[in-house]
Amino acid sequence: MDYFITGIDTDSGKTLTSAILCEALQADYWKPVQAGSPTDSEVVRKLVTNQKTKVHPETFLLKMAASPHAAAKHQGISIKLTDFILPDTTNTLVIEGAGGCLVPLNDNDLVIDLAEKLDSEIVLVADLYLGSINHTLLSFNELRRRKLNVKGIVFNGESNPESESIIIRHTGLRCLLEIRPEDNLNKDVVARYADKLLKNWHE
Repeated sequence: MDYFITGIDTDSGKTLTSAILCEALQADYWKPVQAGSPTDSEVVRKLVTNQKTKVHPETFLLKMAASPHAAAKHQGISIKLTDFILPDTTNTLVIEGAGGCLVPLNDNDLVIDLAEKLDSEIVLVADLYLGSINHTLLSFNELRRRKLNVKGIVFNGESNPESESIIIRHTGLRCLLEIRPEDNLNKDVVARYADKLLKNWHE
C-alpha cells in the first residue's frame, strides 16, 4: 500500500508526519521532488529508528528552495508526470509531496496530480493557524472533487479544539493524529507519536 502525504501549505508538518508514519508502519520513504536543502529524506532518515525503512532517492533534487516548477526552471529542468516511477519495493511506501497539494510541478501539473497518477491513498496534514480552517476545507474539497481516497487527517500545532472539530465536521475525515509543538524533535518523540498513530490507523 502507498500513502501520499500532502498538506494545506508548505510548512504543514508533512516531513514529521512522514517520519512518524514510516516508524509506525516500518514503511519505506520517498520524496519524489525535493527543492532546497537540507533534504526531507535526510530528516526522515535521522528520525526513524526501525531497521526496515528504506529511504529511496528523489526523482528530482532541486537546489532552490522554491515551488518545484520555479526551482526546476531555474536549473533548466522540465518536470513531467511521466518522469515519476514508484520505487521498486515490496514494502509499504510513504510518499511525501512538495509544499501544499496544489503546488505546481510545471506549468500544467500540480502536486496532487502526481498523487492521482501514483494511485496512492492520501493523508492530509493541516497545521493549525489563523486561516487554517479555510485552507483545509479548500484542500479537502479539491481532493474530493478528484474523487481521491483520503485515509484521514493529521493536525499539527497548538491544540485548537474549535478548529479541529469544525474541520472534522465539514470534511468527515477521521483524525489520525494530533502532533503538538515539541521542544526537541528527536527519535524518541517520533517513536512516541508512532505508537499513538497506530492506535488510530486501523480503526
